[in-house]
Amino acid sequence: MAELNTADKGGKGKGKPKKLSTRVDLTPMVDLGFLLITFFMLATSMAKPQTMEIRMPSKEKVKDEEQNKVKASKAMTILLAKDNKVYYYFGTTENGVDPEVFETNFDSQKGIRKTLLTRNKVVMKQVDSLKAVKAKKKLSAEEFKTKLTEIRGNKDAVVVLIKPSDVSTYENLVSILDEMQITNVAKYAIVPITSYDTGLVVKTAPDAFTESTKKQ
Repeated sequence: MAELNTADKGGKGKGKPKKLSTRVDLTPMVDLGFLLITFFMLATSMAKPQTMEIRMPSKEKVKDEEQNKVKASKAMTILLAKDNKVYYYFGTTENGVDPEVFETNFDSQKGIRKTLLTRNKVVMKQVDSLKAVKAKKKLSAEEFKTKLTEIRGNKDAVVVLIKPSDVSTYENLVSILDEMQITNVAKYAIVPITSYDTGLVVKTAPDAFTESTKKQ
């Protein structure tokens, strides 16, 4: 609040003007500032950081016979190429016959997501049933998380090998990891691409892993 103080600085001479002094009281402004701070602290919810869980390989040595053997029928290899293109195949070469390679992209309707949903349909069906039970409040959050982990680790779940290439982008890798979460694929690993992989693709797409020529 601003106040005007009137002071007579001596002299009783007739016609001499009076000097005025101004004093500003900032107490109400300080009180208002603290009230606003308190309001926003109580009314605003703190944003929780969004993280992605990635299982890192163990450093412990595991004997060959103790390692999980992936059935060819359950294994799916995804290759990240240039121009946001994705190539994938199932299994590996058997009896001298190479697996068929398919081309797709990151389209949410017809892209790699559709293939993953189809391949992982057993797990997706169980997850949908579990979500229905949780919606009826028959499961706690902790119980839901535990059962979801068990379902996603089902022996019938698809196993995915993700192989980025030199011409793919970091965004492509993040996108395919997002697809793993959306389609409830828990068994996946990021591994280096091999000449065998590129050799399968270049039979139908010779420039799939060739660096694009920049126009000058």
